[in-house]
Amino acid sequence: MKKITLFLLCAWLLTGYTIEVNAQTSVNEKIFSLLNLNYPGLEQVKALYQAQKQEEAAQALLSYYRERKNIHHPDINLENIRLSPQDKKRADDAMQHIFYGQEGYEPTFYGKDINWKYWPIKDNEVRWMLHRHKWFIPMGYAYRASKDEKYAKEWAFQYMDWIKKNPLLEIPKEEYEILDNSTLQDEAENNRFAWRPLEVSDRLQAQLIQFLLFLPAQSFTPEFLTEFLWNYHRHALFLSKNYSKQGNHLLFEAQRMLYAGTFFPEFKDAAQWRKSGIDVLNHEIQIQVYPDGGQYELDPHYHLATINIFYYALNMGTVNGFRNEFPQSYIDTIERMIMFYANICFPDYSNPCFSDAILTGKQPTINYYKKWSALFPDNQAIRYFATEGKEGKRPDYLSKGFTTSGFFIFRNSWGQDAIQMVVKAGPKGEWHCQPDNGTFELWFNGKNLFPDSGSYVFAGDEEVMRLRNWFRATAVHNTLTLDNRTIEVTESVTKLWQPEGNTQILVTENPGYKDLKHRRSVFFVDNSFFVIVDEAIGKAKGTVNLHYQFCEGETALDSQKMSLTTALENESNVKLQCFSTDKMKVVKEEGWYSTGYRQRSERPAIAFNIEKKDDKPVRYITVIYPFKDKNNKDKFNARFKNKKFNENELEIEVKVNGKSRVLGYKL
Repeated sequence: MKKITLFLLCAWLLTGYTIEVNAQTSVNEKIFSLLNLNYPGLEQVKALYQAQKQEEAAQALLSYYRERKNIHHPDINLENIRLSPQDKKRADDAMQHIFYGQEGYEPTFYGKDINWKYWPIKDNEVRWMLHRHKWFIPMGYAYRASKDEKYAKEWAFQYMDWIKKNPLLEIPKEEYEILDNSTLQDEAENNRFAWRPLEVSDRLQAQLIQFLLFLPAQSFTPEFLTEFLWNYHRHALFLSKNYSKQGNHLLFEAQRMLYAGTFFPEFKDAAQWRKSGIDVLNHEIQIQVYPDGGQYELDPHYHLATINIFYYALNMGTVNGFRNEFPQSYIDTIERMIMFYANICFPDYSNPCFSDAILTGKQPTINYYKKWSALFPDNQAIRYFATEGKEGKRPDYLSKGFTTSGFFIFRNSWGQDAIQMVVKAGPKGEWHCQPDNGTFELWFNGKNLFPDSGSYVFAGDEEVMRLRNWFRATAVHNTLTLDNRTIEVTESVTKLWQPEGNTQILVTENPGYKDLKHRRSVFFVDNSFFVIVDEAIGKAKGTVNLHYQFCEGETALDSQKMSLTTALENESNVKLQCFSTDKMKVVKEEGWYSTGYRQRSERPAIAFNIEKKDDKPVRYITVIYPFKDKNNKDKFNARFKNKKFNENELEIEVKVNGKSRVLGYKL
């Protein structure tokens, strides 16, 4: 098997792509066998091809596409092309082969003779993003804005150069992994990045925009058109046979396959591509989205991305006449997903950075709401968020729980001055989900006081993975650990959710470690402050750690009173104080949070540690009190009234500035 594979691959590398990729000076005749020449509008193309006038047939095909009006692409308005300064720079850098790739890294020079295998930093995202060609569309904007042919000429050159230097190895991965020839191993390794299905799908989608932007250019010759279409067909054919098995990758790929089949109906395989994409989306929306609207990766950023995958697919169907291929349940699910997202976001439209999430930004998020509002014109809440409250109506409730996904929102207002806590305590999520059950973010009066740690990076060499694993660790979230170890099980169960009244209550429980489960009870008292009871239950022994991660800024730590108070310049501060019947020690910890790829900020972090020496539960009471006055002098006290742990009930007394409140529940 090994010798046969080596022989075939050597032969292919020596002859394959030099035969397959023709120079732009000649027509790639193979494209005509891939087209349905009986498609309306291709009559002249068919006649010329049958007369063996391939060059003239290619010219007729180019004229057809330049004049085609019956296929619509809803994601670009060619009458309103705007070249931003950022896109202008990316386009001009690309002219010098300085390519923009992954956020968080500087654009990189890939050589006068482009080296598509160059890997300047061993972060996998850098190499994957290179093969997404994220500078091609900016080059198209620059061409349209300036009418300067140099952008089109260079784009066509780079497009063909990529095809030539990134051949598709259509052999099983388990075979090329055993190759012992360094050249073959190099090709196989490059194939893993250049032809990963997600990157193939990304190019399928992006090349439609590139096609529209560069179609009028002189450099978009009939010969180039045949190469472009041949390469596009190869991409779509490959993807149709190599979908990812699950997750958001599968959704992206299906949506983009639908785009391919819709935009190029002239291909013989187009109808099958479109059907394939629709079938996957109709199936997966029932699997990847919980009944409460949460996407099963439990990541706010990927939840947003998934909304848009389903939305863009539906919108493409709507403008091209096949919306009826999506059932009403599909459309209803999108609406639930939007309302889920609206609830977990803060008043400034920012999302919690749970799991691998990044911040999206206010204006892009508002733009999404505007698109969604057009799809759901009767939903007054979506209109409210699309217009920043100028139209529509905000939801008629405040606190909200999504019990299947495990997201719970306490709030006293929808305004900027709100107090809002979002707690994440759900089932086992998919790849982007972090082991952070019980964590939360807290917004007060215009600021996020407890931002989640985020993710920082995804995957790569040992150093990259060290950074990723730090941000994923349970100990860098607002939750409880044993010996600072990452929890072994993420399967939180909601024991109680009471979102109304003067004291709102959430009780959630996660069997984090062998012989130790974590019960967290959250009380939102008088719509003004929080009391959290954490109980480490089981026979496991070790150091129990209760972690809290604050926003950046000045703080005052009182190790005697077990409290930390922020001293920020704005009117948004918080005092946190912890109580226990056990002996506690408060320690400062390393603290960082990330809101974008390779973006991080240092911040205060502490842990309250208790030695667990027997089967007795370790129990904490934490008072979290937001306040405006920088010179805050609030005083707290708290104690367990039921000193003996009871699985089915809890009773505590909390005093704030001398006012006593008894909090608890019976399950």
